Amino acid sequence: MEETDVIVLGAGAAGMMCALEAGRRGRRVVLIDHAASAGEKIRISGGGRCNFTNLGIAPDRFLSQNPRFALSALKRFTQWDFIARLDAAGIAWHEKTLGQLFCDGSARQVVDLFLREMAAAGVDLRTATPITGIRHDGRFVVETGQGAIAAQSLVVATGGKSIPKMGATGMGYQIASQFGLRLVETRPGLVPLTFATQDLGWIASLAGIAVPMTRIACGPAAFDEALLFTHRGLSGPAILQISSYWREGDSVKIDLFPGRDVASELRDLRSSMTRSAPRTALARLLPERLARHIEEIAGLDGVMATQSNATLDRLAGLLHGWQVTPVGSEGYRTAEVTLGGVDTDDLDARTLQARKVPGLYFVGEVVDVTGWLGGYNFQWAWSSGWAAGQVV
Repeated sequence: MEETDVIVLGAGAAGMMCALEAGRRGRRVVLIDHAASAGEKIRISGGGRCNFTNLGIAPDRFLSQNPRFALSALKRFTQWDFIARLDAAGIAWHEKTLGQLFCDGSARQVVDLFLREMAAAGVDLRTATPITGIRHDGRFVVETGQGAIAAQSLVVATGGKSIPKMGATGMGYQIASQFGLRLVETRPGLVPLTFATQDLGWIASLAGIAVPMTRIACGPAAFDEALLFTHRGLSGPAILQISSYWREGDSVKIDLFPGRDVASELRDLRSSMTRSAPRTALARLLPERLARHIEEIAGLDGVMATQSNATLDRLAGLLHGWQVTPVGSEGYRTAEVTLGGVDTDDLDARTLQARKVPGLYFVGEVVDVTGWLGGYNFQWAWSSGWAAGQVV
């Protein structure tokens, strides 16, 4: 049987970071992935430019049953530490919006950086290698299509269930259960929301319309970003963000004009467009098809000159507080992340080691830590992988 010091399962962001750090410490590391290439999620992220971190990393931007769990790793390997690595490698980057950082060039640069540095650290990367079983007999033994490998340390960095076409599976959760770790219920996160058949008619009629700045709220959570209408429901950054907080039965509140006095603007339009239909006036503020729909659901008729102050106030209230009720999401097929995962109560926050199983570690998306849209999940991957890599 082949023997090594550390086996890392999953050659994504967290797995490669962990393998690299352990290799740099002189550990013999075998990094295994069933996919044909390492870092596939990195490669496709951010429209191919990799939204690799965010300037605004903070614990309140991560969802977990224990949001402070992530703090130890995030404080010890920060966004600035990862930025420094890209700078040292000559990889140019830029800030897009809301602290989101992207490569100027291809995301492939980030993958290639890891591949070069792992090779220099002696990491044995094995792709296209299916895992057929895992057992523990004093060591961790991983059965693969190419034979068995034994090690004192096993790191599970297999990710979640999101984007199964990229090869995502629930293997990490199965391994956790096998070794007695608890799981927080998983569900799709950062995902478009869908609607019942009776609502799809009007939503589909608006498909393709984007509103560049809205405030989307669900309960106490709210995000000011773009909204997109699709043939299946609602999408865009604001919806993806709120989807992580939404639960079945919840309504979503849409403010089409956050921070604006729409009632005053409507009065100005009444003065300047006296003979225009309300939809025509609203089209000065919104895309035309959306303006028509708002006129319809508001029950407006006549021309602007006939609209009373009370009517305009009611319309402004609708524009600031449009309520819709999704019935579901597009699921793991399009979800960017998986919410839930390995219960953080069963892991050491500093090392990511299972409290009751020495030598077993869980890092990245497989853990019950999920960040906002905009580079937060990559930073959790880098930070958690780094933390485990210091001790495995």
